[in-house]
Amino acid sequence: MGTHNQHTHNFTQQYEFSGKAKTWSLIAIVIGIVAIAYGFLLDPAENHVERTFANLLLMSYYFTCVCAAGAFFLALQYVSQAGWSAGLLRIPQAFAKVLPIAAVILIIICLSGLLTHNLYHHWNGEGLTVKGSPEYDPAIANKAAFLNVPFFTIRQVVFLGIYSIFAIALARFSNNEDLEGGLKNYKKSFKISAIFLVIFGFTTPIWAFDTIMSLEAHWFSTMFGWYNFAAMWVSGLCVITVTAILLKKAGYMNWLNDSHFHDLGKLVFAFSIFWTYVWFAQFLLIWYANMPEETVYFYKRWEPEYKLWFWVNIVINFVAPVLILMTRDAKRRTNTLLGVCILLLMGHWLDYYLMIMPGTVEEHPGFGVIEIGTALGFAGLFSFLMLGQLSRKPLVPKNHPFLEESLHHSI
Repeated sequence: MGTHNQHTHNFTQQYEFSGKAKTWSLIAIVIGIVAIAYGFLLDPAENHVERTFANLLLMSYYFTCVCAAGAFFLALQYVSQAGWSAGLLRIPQAFAKVLPIAAVILIIICLSGLLTHNLYHHWNGEGLTVKGSPEYDPAIANKAAFLNVPFFTIRQVVFLGIYSIFAIALARFSNNEDLEGGLKNYKKSFKISAIFLVIFGFTTPIWAFDTIMSLEAHWFSTMFGWYNFAAMWVSGLCVITVTAILLKKAGYMNWLNDSHFHDLGKLVFAFSIFWTYVWFAQFLLIWYANMPEETVYFYKRWEPEYKLWFWVNIVINFVAPVLILMTRDAKRRTNTLLGVCILLLMGHWLDYYLMIMPGTVEEHPGFGVIEIGTALGFAGLFSFLMLGQLSRKPLVPKNHPFLEESLHHSI
């Protein structure tokens, strides 16, 4: 490491998780617990229980997607041998370390939804696959070899278990690199990242089919998995960017400069367009083919309860980032980038809302204490766990082979 950098940057700097960050995280968790309890216990209306289950699925899926996106970010940087990002890798590493907890929460909520039939009643209802039953549905019966409780559960556990194992391994190799130096741990990270990306690429569409698309089991789209991947990746990039900006504003990570934020802004900008491309391609093909079994998906979302949000979704997740982040200067202004990323995180909450609610609560949607409280609760839980992990290690991987390049990054 060059003498100049040793004197300019503190490579033993650690984040101190205390004060307002910890307090507000805990307050948000308490708000979430109260909102969930309200939905389950205090309101006897059945549709409120369904809404609560649906919101738990939404936020646990969102939580898990952001953590998985952190592991994906790490793997992508290692496989591409990127140097610019070396100085901020501790942030997605913290996401990756939280992934096992997020995975367990999601699996519990999915299983609870299966056992109560509140979530996956379109394929897990009584008699749907039994010939002669008044509830018999031949379309669901034809899918029963894939959509059944044991196989569904096995896929969830296997996929999320594999993602968690790779995520923890990537974080561990980076920590070992700090202690041992040399290239041994970097080469290990490169190898397992390549393996992880292949597995992740092939299994995330199936995971999205299971967790979200099967809520409306009569409908299917081969593009749905990539649509979900795009939403996951943009959301993960936004949380990484927000975390980096807030840490910088709090006096940490002084080695991050405008060029680092410019690159993060370019990724957010580009993949917001990619999300829109996949969203529109799915919509256009179904509309053009005009097949009743396909168009019913969008017909539901054009009902009065959802139609406004259908268009707001596009405005927030496509129009806003394109218009605001188009210029080079906008991507380098941290306040502008911070605002856009927060807006997109709300926008992708709305995106998941539109994926989940029409197939679960159907004609009884709502927006109030349950939705806001559950979202705040999971945001607080993520912040509490992620910042706790971030505070355990120095904020810079001091022996990363490309750290010098990251410290002098300029575009």
